Amino acid sequence: MKALGSIRVIPPRHIVVAVAMVAMVTVLLSGARRSSANPQESRQRRTYQGAASPSPTPATTPAPERSNATQNPTPTPRPGAPVLGDAPPPPKLRQKPTPVPTPEEIDEGSRITINSQLVNLQIRVIDRSNRPIDNVTKDSFHVFEDGVPQPIESVTTEQVPITYGLAVDTSLSLRSQIDTVIRAAKTIIDSNKKGDETFVEKFISSDKIEQVAAFTTNKDVLADAVDNLYLEGGQTAVIDGVYLAAESVSEYRKGDDSDRRRRALIVITDGEDRHSFYTEQQLMQRLREEDVQIFVIGFVGELDKEAGFIKKSPQAKAVALLNRFATETGGRAFFPQSLAELPEIAGAIVRDMRTQYVVAYNPTNKERDGSYRAIRVTVDDGPQRDHRVALTRSGRVAAREGAPAPKPGTNAARPAGNGAAKTP
Repeated sequence: MKALGSIRVIPPRHIVVAVAMVAMVTVLLSGARRSSANPQESRQRRTYQGAASPSPTPATTPAPERSNATQNPTPTPRPGAPVLGDAPPPPKLRQKPTPVPTPEEIDEGSRITINSQLVNLQIRVIDRSNRPIDNVTKDSFHVFEDGVPQPIESVTTEQVPITYGLAVDTSLSLRSQIDTVIRAAKTIIDSNKKGDETFVEKFISSDKIEQVAAFTTNKDVLADAVDNLYLEGGQTAVIDGVYLAAESVSEYRKGDDSDRRRRALIVITDGEDRHSFYTEQQLMQRLREEDVQIFVIGFVGELDKEAGFIKKSPQAKAVALLNRFATETGGRAFFPQSLAELPEIAGAIVRDMRTQYVVAYNPTNKERDGSYRAIRVTVDDGPQRDHRVALTRSGRVAAREGAPAPKPGTNAARPAGNGAAKTP
């Protein structure tokens, strides 16, 4: 290097290096100042397309467990907002409470006598021409139980609504007469008066006994139920159909046990019982326990009239069975030969059900042993010495000591099979 006078000349290469070093130091110092002033700006940022979302947790780093309080935080209610609790239970229909009678005050030492053993008989009184008589006085009646005269407490003839069942045979044995059967049923329904309650049952075999219309006063509902009847195959169970229908009529109550409605059952059938669960003896035993009169419309004309060497013909057998239903309960049996007879038969049944006397007597035999007591009622002749006949049930079964009374409104179980042999 050579000096030019008193001035020392620096080579260009050294100047460039110095300038570069000064610039590097300046940059480092400037970055340090920015980092100390705003440390957040030094972090690396990511930009996501669309809405911002949190960064996913790496698979190698397990997520911390959260408490239930953290998972389901309880919201802080706003001022004035209602606080919601558990959902209310589903609504239930409120039953109308049965009013409890206020007990009467009884003086100390007073004696109360309640006669719960009175027996009520529904009695029809007819003349020799089978016409009803409605002017019989209390003193003209005489009641005998097992041949012993019984004290009569009361005789009433008030008109009360009727509760009755209509049991219709819809087995194939009536295939040629089903239209006539339906016509007979609707004729009976049309004769209902205000307040009368009726239910409709159809029966075929023991496992095909069905109530197609519950107790109602609505004639249209009853007529529709009858119109919808149809025939089905099966071994006809007349005894089972009558058994269950009579049971339903006896146990049905309109209100409470003070219901004094007259009860009847109208059976429309050909009377040919092929295979019932209950025997005829069991049915008659049950009918003696019920206060239900049975009226029968028997279409027996299509049954075979030929009898065997020992056995009765199917027709004679059916007629005898249907007559026993009526006789045992104080009702009547009709065997029409044509459609023209149906209105007159319906009128006679309704008249018989309404033109009746209710005779209550106090039995002299107080034993509660479940025994059968035969009943016979006689009535004095009329003023002109015209003969009168009293028709009622043939007997009753005495209540057994300690046996619970049947609950009104309950129905016995339907027969589950054909395990019992029928009575020939």
